[in-house]
Order: sequence, then structure tokens, then C-alpha cells
Amino acid sequence: MISGLYQGQDGDTRLELRIDVDGGRPTGRVSGDLFSVAGATTAYTGSFVVHAPAVLAEGSRTRVTGRGAFTFDAGTSDVSVTLTAGSGTAKVAGRTYRVAFVSPHFRQVLLEQDAVAGTVPFTAYHTGTLPGPSGSAPRELGVAAAFAEAGVGLTVAEPGVIPVEGAGADLTWDDAELHHAMTQQFSRFGDAAAWRVWLLVASRHVGGYRGIMFDHNGAHQRQGAAVFYDAIKGDTPQARRAQLRTYVHELGHAFNLLHSWQKHLARPPQPLGPDGGFGDLSWMNYAHHYRPGGEAGYWAAFPFAFTEAELVHLRHGFFHDVAMGAHAFGTGAAEVEPFEPPVEDHSGLRLEVRAKDWFGFGEPVVVELKLSVTGEPRTTHGHLHPDTEFTQVAVTRPDGRTVLYRPMLRHCADSAGEVRLDAANPALYRSAYIGHGRDGHHFQQPGEYHVRAQYAAADGSRIVSAPCLVRVRYPAGVDDHRVAELMLGEEQGVLFSLLGSDSPRLRSGNEALDELIDRYGGHPLSVYARMVKGLNAERGFKALTVDRRLRVRPPDPAQGVELLTAVTREAGAGSLVDNITLNMVLRRLARAEARRGAPDRARAVLDRMVTLFEGRGINPIVLGRIKRQAEQAKAALTGPE
Repeated sequence: MISGLYQGQDGDTRLELRIDVDGGRPTGRVSGDLFSVAGATTAYTGSFVVHAPAVLAEGSRTRVTGRGAFTFDAGTSDVSVTLTAGSGTAKVAGRTYRVAFVSPHFRQVLLEQDAVAGTVPFTAYHTGTLPGPSGSAPRELGVAAAFAEAGVGLTVAEPGVIPVEGAGADLTWDDAELHHAMTQQFSRFGDAAAWRVWLLVASRHVGGYRGIMFDHNGAHQRQGAAVFYDAIKGDTPQARRAQLRTYVHELGHAFNLLHSWQKHLARPPQPLGPDGGFGDLSWMNYAHHYRPGGEAGYWAAFPFAFTEAELVHLRHGFFHDVAMGAHAFGTGAAEVEPFEPPVEDHSGLRLEVRAKDWFGFGEPVVVELKLSVTGEPRTTHGHLHPDTEFTQVAVTRPDGRTVLYRPMLRHCADSAGEVRLDAANPALYRSAYIGHGRDGHHFQQPGEYHVRAQYAAADGSRIVSAPCLVRVRYPAGVDDHRVAELMLGEEQGVLFSLLGSDSPRLRSGNEALDELIDRYGGHPLSVYARMVKGLNAERGFKALTVDRRLRVRPPDPAQGVELLTAVTREAGAGSLVDNITLNMVLRRLARAEARRGAPDRARAVLDRMVTLFEGRGINPIVLGRIKRQAEQAKAALTGPE
């Protein structure tokens, strides 16, 4: 067997060569990465892949030849490798390298894993414990072993334990706290592509998710992920099996693997598997949404492996498309074609994107997503928000360029989330802030934008909305210009995405919002600064320190009440803040009132919420939900947080 990783050097150029023509699940390819060496520094130069090499064995010698696809102008595309007993020569881009066998793994990655005290990190699951496909050999499988089968050597560093003294009973993590934890960890990483990833085993996410992947912009994309113990814990075989899938799934995202139903959104696009990708037997699919057969069908057929196309990516994807800290999630640019409606649609579902008539320059752009039934009752999943990635949103700018909204934290909603849409429950609604994401601000200039969304239903149907016109007004004066500058900074966009944060990495963004409130507090857009600052003050904030301890800042209900009261007063009198967001702000204001010892005022806020929405002529069914939310919030005021 000759497959594996080889290394060699010719002068100031180093070659990492991957031969994949025999052994476990060979993909029939040769690929490599080239690096320039200068003194004690090494820099990436380019990559290549030979998709269909010719292999000729002559006694103890083997020759592998073919034409390569290069990321740079190589002069010649011919690639030739001659091997004898684990060493030989490789001719690539006009240079000859003496190469030697290094590892049976095509790539080697360091996994740093930290766990919050009280959680129990996953170790291993024996795949023969529960029934599975007859062609899949039963074996003891942990995370490292799963990636080893894919040709990736995963070295797990000594795991760390994060003590929780002082954290109290609230071990729930929100996106802002996770963002800070990951950027704190990233400060120990180099701002460059590297085979290194961090995994946090946290207690639980405020949204109940099983895991997330962090795709911050700059040089830190795809370097971190988190799994949530409370959502996946258990000692039963079913629980251990699901834990294995969750860990491998989240780390798969760090290698730039998309969900099975999203591969057509990659750049370059990749073909979808059966049933629009929902039929893929892959770590990157969701068991609950597997077609046909749902969770039972998935586990009955899943061989605990990546698909062939995913193997090719992991083993032979160009360096910047796979290595952590290089190209962003999805590979390459964010440009896409506007979603095309299907020529036939018998799904019985309708997707709408709605927005207010106009936005001020610099104002956070929030749209409402509505999924409704058009005839007979339908059952689908309720993962409508684009952060869960069953819904994608495309923005066509005034210059005609279309970009995909991509969230910074990608929530893996690995649960059925089943909903029935019928006469009693005809529609789902979600409010989504799409003004800023992984690729920065999307509405940075005045003009007309067109926003279109696509929802992947539980049966695999792709429901495409009509385009929604979003108008961004030109600034009317000097104050409008200055306010827009204070709103459109990169850190401010992150703060709007996270609804506030204490992270020192976002200090300048918080200072800009403070300046907006202090100097331009009468400007209409200051309501958003108060909202972000008020929501952040009202909640506590867990910060992971450099020495791996949790520092907890308790809630500041007095400041929360002051700022959020101003938000509800201004929003109630105008139309800046959308109804769904205002609903959330009012419930958080009620919690702040209760936390500062004013339960009667808290209940009055919730009563006012119902009255406010009654006066807005809200759909009776939606108004009924709001009334139930108010009653549930009142009950929670005296219950555990």
C-alpha cells in the first residue's frame, strides 16, 4: 500500500503530498500543498489535485502520473510521482522533490478541548451496540477514530476543565458569551491558517441547540465549535451514539463541510445528494430530517462515515478551503445567484419576507419571515430563522451583486422541531436581523435592495419567497451621517448580531454606541443602541478568562430597566422596532423589573405589552400567542430562571 502523506523539499520550497489510490476507501486522487521556506518561516504558496491519476506498479516501484488542477500558474500541469519502499521523487510544477512517507493520515489536526465543570465529555461508542447497516463493520468509535477513518489524524490535546465557582445555577450560554469565550481562546491562536481547532463542551445553550460552529470574520473563521452537554447527555447506547454524531458533525463544519442540504450553496457549488441532500448518509446530515424514514431510517442505514464527496474535500480540498482560519465557511466568496422559484410547487407551503417601508442609513435591517399553509394542513419543522440554516437569505444590492447572509454562529438545530400548520395555526413567524453577518454589513449604502429567502421543508421541498424590497434612505443631514458612522462599524454589527456583549474585543463598538446615546440621544436610531446596551445590562454575562476560569458579571436590572423603558417608549410611539423584537424587549424589561424587586411593575409591563399589540390590529391568532407569552412570563417571574 502506498497511500498516505509524503513530504519533501527542493531548495526553498516544501511539498506536502497526498497519495490516495489504495487502502481504506481510496478516492483515486493525488493532491498536495506547496510552501515557501525562508529562514525560520514558512508560508503557503498553493495547492493542486490530480483527479484521475494513472497508477503503474513495476515490481517494488510504483509510478503515479496525471494532469493536475492548480491554484496558481504552474507552467506545466503534469504531475509525476515515483515511489519505492516509502520514498521516491515527485515532479510538480517543474520542480523535483525527494519525498518520504510521513503518515497514513492525509492531514494532521490538533484538537484542543475544554469542558465546563459538571459536563462529561464524550469518549467512545461501539457501533455494534445497536442495529445498523449490515455492511458497516462494528467497531469502537470515538471522535479521533471517526476522523482517522476519513484520513484525518486528529490529535487530542490534554483536555481542560473550566471551574464554575461563582457562576451560580445559571450555566446557560448565550451567543454573546460563546462569542467572547471563542475569541478569548482565539487570542492564543495565530492569525493564520492552521490545522488547529478548539471545542468547548458547555452545559446548555439558551436556544436549546445541540451544537454550534463559530465562523467569525477576519482570520478566525472555522477555528472553534461548541457542543451542549445538557442537550445530548445520557449513558444509553442511543445517547452515546447521538453524542458521537454531534461531536463529529460540529468539527466537520470546522473543516468547511456544509450541511448535507446546503452543498449547492458552496463556492464552487457541489451537487446535492438524494432528496435534495436530506437523503445523504453522512455525519453532516440531521438524523431527524433524513429521508426516507427519519431518525429510525437514518440510524438503520448510517455507516458512521462521511460521503465520498466529503472524503474528497477532507483529503484533497485546497489548503485554504479546508484549513482552519483560512477561507470562510462555504469556501471562497459569498456571491450567489438569487434563489429561483421552482417551476412546480405542490408543497402546500408559502414563504414570505416582509420589511417596513424604509430604513434609515445605518439602521439595523430586520426582516420578518412568514411560513404559512396554502391549503390542506401540512407538517414541517419550525426552524425558520436563518441562523439554523434551514432557511437561507440572499440580498441583491443596488449594484446588482447578490450575496448570501451567513451567520457568525451557526446553530445546529439537530431536532425534529415538528409543527403542524392548519386553520388553528396557519403560519410561523420569525424576526431576523440580516444587516450584519459573517461577511460584515450588507446594507452599507443607500438605495434599493431585494431580499429573497429559501426554506428547506421537512419533506425536502425548497420553498422560495418572492423578493422583498428593502429601501435604505439617503442621510438628510450631518447628524444622520455621523449616526450612520457610529452604527456601521464592524464591532457594532457584531454587537447587534449578539444583542450586546461585555467582550473586550468589542470595546470600541460599545464605546461607539455609548457616544451615539450620549451625543445623539434624540436621534431616532439611538433606540437601537439603547436596546443593545439595555438587553446586555439586563442579563448576566459569563466570561471565560485566559486561565480557563469563568468570571460572572451579575445582571444590572436598574440599567436594564432604564434603557429598555426608553426603547419601549420610543418603539411604542413609532415604527422603528419590529413587533417580534419589541415583544422580546418587553418581556426582558419585565424580567429586569422583577430582578430589581418590583414584581407588580413587571406584571404591568406584560399587561401593557398585550394592550400595545391589541392596538396594532394584530392577527387574532398571533394576538392569542402574545397573551399566552405574557401569562407564561408572569408565571416565570416567581419561578426559577
